[in-house]
Amino acid sequence: MEQLKFGISQPLKRREDVRFLTGAGRYVGDLVPTDALWAAFLRSDHAHGQVVALDVTEARAMPGVQLVLTAADLLAAGVVLGMKGEQIETRDGGVGAGPERPVLAQDRVRFVGEAIAMVVADTPEAARDAIEAIAIDINALDPALDLKPQELTIHTEAPQNRAFDFAFGDVAGTEAALAKSAHRISVEVIHNRVTAAPMEPRAAFAEWDGDRLHLCVNGQGVWTQRNELSRMLGLPRDRVRVTNPDVGGGFGMKGMTYPEYVVVAEAARQLGRPVAWISTRSEAMLTDNAGRDLVAQAELGFDSDHRITAYRVDLVTNLGAYNSQFGQAIQTELFAKVLTGVYMVPNAALLATGVYTNSVPIDAYRGAGRPEAILTVERAMDHAARVLGVDPVALREKNVIRTFPHITMEGEVIDGGDFAGLLQTVAPRAAGYADRLAASQAKGRLRGLGVASYIEAILGAPDEIARLVLDEDGGATLYVGTQSNGQGHESVYSRMVAESTGIAQDLVRIVEGDSDRIARGGGTGGSRSVTVQGTATRATVGAMVTAFEAFLGQEWGLDGVEFTDHRFGAAGTNLRLSLPEAAALARAKGRMDLIDRSEKITLDGRSFPNGVHLCEVEIDPETGALTLDRYSVVDDFGVLIAPNLVEGQVHGGIAQGFGQAVTEWLVQDDSGQVLTGSFMDYGMPRASDLPMFGFAEQGVPTRTNPLGMKGCGEAGTVGALAAISNAVRDALAPVGVTRVDMPFTSNRLWTWITEARHAPV
Repeated sequence: MEQLKFGISQPLKRREDVRFLTGAGRYVGDLVPTDALWAAFLRSDHAHGQVVALDVTEARAMPGVQLVLTAADLLAAGVVLGMKGEQIETRDGGVGAGPERPVLAQDRVRFVGEAIAMVVADTPEAARDAIEAIAIDINALDPALDLKPQELTIHTEAPQNRAFDFAFGDVAGTEAALAKSAHRISVEVIHNRVTAAPMEPRAAFAEWDGDRLHLCVNGQGVWTQRNELSRMLGLPRDRVRVTNPDVGGGFGMKGMTYPEYVVVAEAARQLGRPVAWISTRSEAMLTDNAGRDLVAQAELGFDSDHRITAYRVDLVTNLGAYNSQFGQAIQTELFAKVLTGVYMVPNAALLATGVYTNSVPIDAYRGAGRPEAILTVERAMDHAARVLGVDPVALREKNVIRTFPHITMEGEVIDGGDFAGLLQTVAPRAAGYADRLAASQAKGRLRGLGVASYIEAILGAPDEIARLVLDEDGGATLYVGTQSNGQGHESVYSRMVAESTGIAQDLVRIVEGDSDRIARGGGTGGSRSVTVQGTATRATVGAMVTAFEAFLGQEWGLDGVEFTDHRFGAAGTNLRLSLPEAAALARAKGRMDLIDRSEKITLDGRSFPNGVHLCEVEIDPETGALTLDRYSVVDDFGVLIAPNLVEGQVHGGIAQGFGQAVTEWLVQDDSGQVLTGSFMDYGMPRASDLPMFGFAEQGVPTRTNPLGMKGCGEAGTVGALAAISNAVRDALAPVGVTRVDMPFTSNRLWTWITEARHAPV
């Protein structure tokens, strides 16, 4: 069998876009059964409080109400209230705290928006009316909101709200190396809290046929949802089906289970009718798992030649009110994956403390730990360059990893890259900066130049499965274990199959997001999808072709049958069959095993996308208004399958990075109320905020998968936070601003500039 062709580096038209742009997408809200009942939730309006009384009698008697559920009702029905949350290994060899997160609050509420009861009624309006009829008395308690251990305790399992103390690296050796360094430079980096804000809010509906449960949900995979519903509702896994239709954005936030899905499913089981729930935007702002929210103190040591001797990060991270599914791992294990960025660091350590606060839980958000780590190390490198009085690009070039394969602190292998070469490629894109700076100064504006080198570790399960079925119409159906949230998977996977089999791409169907039709899968997250699923697809096609070569050899009585140029044949004969024709023959011979093939793969190692971001900002000191004026990226994603889709992923990632850096901030007041609970208050970035991006690829293929790909879904965000932050710091330096913290809103920039101008000399 010749090497299969897998559509390398050719532009690809997204076939999904036609249905999305013409309103033919099929989202959860489009699929709700016509006879469905509707759910609404009573939510806490206190950040912290004791539930003194809860009376749902009047609500149950309201017109159209079919069911009201409280925590007591769920317990009586045998439902497990507690959700699963990650507990990491701590510094002392134990595990992080594990307080229960109930799907409906019992005796205490711990964040504004926490669900307390659910009403199911004939219409959404009737359900909301009944919510208003529930009598509840909450004795308000002081909220714990500070990002530090404190006496005001939320959970008895976590004294002082301390969820964990985590250590990674050689703490003592790093401190000793810092103490002996010629230069010791530190900087504090604040990572503001944000919300994912996908176009499609969370939604789900459940159906019960008397024996099996079906949950349709807009998630990032179906198997974790199925397994958790099985555990919490006491159903065997084969009696639970979970489906994901089209999904309007996930960004990590939709990659885990939520309380609403369990309660909606139980309601459908009790009523024997479909029950649906669609989050409002206000609910989303209060209840979607948030992202980031940590403070990191970074310290770099350098020798007299400005080479790094040691690096240490001490951070405190907010977990919110409970452990979310992956929350404890994000600013610990995942942060550690790229702790030292692209640099040669002989001594490094990470110390992390997790704390609970009366706020919505924190979980994965585009990049999940890697943007935070890169922002921290790149802010530290930029600050060091300023303190040392050297060029920031030159300091980076001097310290980047140059020899590969490179063994990371975790013992993983970065098998290839050209970190210095990427810096050299992007540097000329700043040409003419002096002239632009002078032009800004002539207008009374401030201009800054920011650079950031980044590296990302692709996460998620290293194994994946693909199933390919050859259909009677000459087409094929590929069953995949990943879940598109808008990335273009359908287009990529169908072209992979088309170009390796000769089947027309429009006859290749993609099936995803159905736990009945797909035995298992890793879902989407950590930029893993095309890398693992592409490899699994390649293996499946290869195994199918090999099996057909053997079959046709027997049928034709010939040795040496090969699949060449999309045809089976043998040298010296005129026998030729396409794969669909061979499938028809196999079907006629009863060889159904040949036309339905499944293969599972496990990648040998993790891949490490990397690159350099360069940007310029201009700031009006009279108003604080910031303009992102220029932006260039040079990335190493290894081998590209569809460069235009890759560029789109990078653009989207930069836009989200800009949002967190400049406009987005999920803010609570002193009582725990969310002040930025709508798009009137929460600053979503707009197209007019962003320039045209310059994008280039300078790829070094990875050997960790046979396709040579490194993944690209989160890379834009990983690099953007630091590049923009460093540009703002550079712009404000001439007016005496020595510290900047995201988000760089106009009010904050104006305040810093004004205070610096009026500071005593």
